[in-house]
Amino acid sequence: MKSRLGRHDSGFTLIELLIVIAIIGILAAIAIPNLLNALQRGKQKRTMADIRTLATAIESYNADNSSYPTAITCPGPSVLPNNAPGSPVGSNSWTVLRPTYIAEPPTVDGWRNPLLYAVDNQLFAYCIASTGRDGIPAAPGCGTTTDFNSDIIYANGTFVEYPDGPQH
Repeated sequence: MKSRLGRHDSGFTLIELLIVIAIIGILAAIAIPNLLNALQRGKQKRTMADIRTLATAIESYNADNSSYPTAITCPGPSVLPNNAPGSPVGSNSWTVLRPTYIAEPPTVDGWRNPLLYAVDNQLFAYCIASTGRDGIPAAPGCGTTTDFNSDIIYANGTFVEYPDGPQH
């Protein structure tokens, strides 16, 4: 089609623009949930790696001192998952571990919630826990979890509650 100036009109019709916008919307609807899931999964994996690193330092301390360390805990009572007594740890919690066993011990999980730590009265057993995305200790459970809000619990050398498989 020629315009008054002798040039051909070129451009997109309204239908073509609507089709492109619909395709972009469909792709976004697929990609965004997958991206958000990947971000949460990364926070879980970081939390598990930090807990393993801290546990390695605690186990090394135990090998040298024949007992697990106590930690200076943050003010305010807290409860570890499964109703075990415990307390959140802070930046000055691990003075006995620093710098011999670990340079900078982790104190928060991937969601920026404080890690929880408990040691028994005889200093022969310990537990490190993350309360997950929601920061709330969950009901008692053991084994694998499928929810980002689920707790991650490491006790005496092994994960007793941990994420596995597709999460939601």
